[in-house]
Amino acid sequence: MKFFLNGTPVEFTGESDTPLLWVIREHFQLTGTKFGCGIGACGACTVHVAGQAIRSCCYPLKLVEGKQVVTIEGLGAEQLHPVQQAWIDEDVPQCGYCQSGMIMTVSAEMASSQPKDADQLCKKVSNICRCATYCRIRKAIDRLYTAPTVSAQVEKD
Repeated sequence: MKFFLNGTPVEFTGESDTPLLWVIREHFQLTGTKFGCGIGACGACTVHVAGQAIRSCCYPLKLVEGKQVVTIEGLGAEQLHPVQQAWIDEDVPQCGYCQSGMIMTVSAEMASSQPKDADQLCKKVSNICRCATYCRIRKAIDRLYTAPTVSAQVEKD
């Protein structure tokens, strides 16, 4: 299976039904994407495939052949993505375990569907935070809509 991982062409010769999460973490040693529930419910494993947020724990590798896969390591590789910066500015993480998936979900939603406001975006985010930092997550999302330079940068990404 050949695909692009954070902009780099890669190949995996294992089983095509191997969950993408295990290929990312075990084969390519990118551990920012987390295992949470194993059934695609919690969102800790969220990555981008062809610009869409997907839950990689139950996403077979065969579905990414020839496509671009971006992990949290690739999202802010050159400079922090505006969503990452908003998370830092609002001190969102408590334990931090779910946050890479949360950031990947928010950044994909903002880029693909361009929600017109924070309320609309928040309704699309179904990731689970066991530490319940939802108030800080909401503040970070609000920041993305109130800081003019951030909003313009997210639209360009």
